[in-house]
Amino acid sequence: MNFLIIALIVLAVVTVAQILRVFELSGKINNQDINDVTDEDNDRQGKYLLAFSFVFVGSTIAMTIGWWDLLLPYASSVHGEKVDNLMAISMIMIGVVFLITQPVLFYFSYKYRGVNGRKATFYAHNTKLEFIWTVVPALALTVLISYGLYVWNGIMDPEDKDSIQVEVYAKQFDWTARYAGADNKLGRANVRMVGGINSLGVISTSAKDARIADIDADIAMMKQQIAESSNAIKNAKREKTIAGLVKSRKTVIALELQTTPADLKNAEDDIVVKELHLPVGKQVQLNFRSQDIIHSAYMPHFRVQMNCVPGAHTQFIFIPTQTTAEMKEQENNPDFEFILLCNKICGAAHYNMQMKVVVETEEEYNKWISEQQTLTASLN
Repeated sequence: MNFLIIALIVLAVVTVAQILRVFELSGKINNQDINDVTDEDNDRQGKYLLAFSFVFVGSTIAMTIGWWDLLLPYASSVHGEKVDNLMAISMIMIGVVFLITQPVLFYFSYKYRGVNGRKATFYAHNTKLEFIWTVVPALALTVLISYGLYVWNGIMDPEDKDSIQVEVYAKQFDWTARYAGADNKLGRANVRMVGGINSLGVISTSAKDARIADIDADIAMMKQQIAESSNAIKNAKREKTIAGLVKSRKTVIALELQTTPADLKNAEDDIVVKELHLPVGKQVQLNFRSQDIIHSAYMPHFRVQMNCVPGAHTQFIFIPTQTTAEMKEQENNPDFEFILLCNKICGAAHYNMQMKVVVETEEEYNKWISEQQTLTASLN
């Protein structure tokens, strides 16, 4: 099929080239230059352009009306209403400018189409015009940017500082959530602690012990393989692997020593899950990390988006206002689910990097969180 498509494209290009060649030869026979543009050509093209303007503007309006229902539903977060207002103001301004400038542009192209003997008026400089087309857009952009900064500052610096602490961890092509335990404080984490069940690299005494046990088991296995093998090349590679494991063991021990007792304690009751649950009406702080490359955490229904950057911590604070059950009823869709997407192309399986988000009542959330196993319990 791909071969047939390529062959068809090549054939179409050759056909067009041959048609143009026929016109060129026909012009030479009739002593005409096919590149000459006549008044009739200009008049015809001007009318075509004017007709196209009606189709262009009309189809834009028709598509906007016809596809309006494909836009996202009303925001399901407190700040989302402000974001939607900002978006609406921006789109109204763009729409008004579009409906003014495009018809004028097409009309002028038709009115001043080429006519033999007509000369264009040339303005070397016009201070008034330059002032108008500089100041008007500048004022419009100043209003939009100022309002946008006001909305953004309100979102990123909420008055209520007490938030439920949740970490969202990104890696190709997967999301993992980590909840702070009863202390509502997340423990420290480091990518060098990643191993086994501790997929987020949380730094705690139990996580360190589990990681050390895994490394020691790998070293013992390598040494056993060396003892049973007479292949010098393979044994040299195994020795190199052992050296790397010994280095990792020292790093893991150092990470624990560099972590304060308070942070070690905070990590012990952290909860790691593969599904994000949020209580409605409660302020949530999502803390983002990435293990490999830049990802973008995007929850469209909450109007939440933030980059996840390797080696850096980012965050977003918001308050959900609708439960999943309410959205199913509102959208008349029993299969509706809130989702967390990656909104930055991150590789071949980027399209499948999603995580289910459940918004529920505070009682349902407390019941769910009480049923989850802490990281320490899972490691023991």
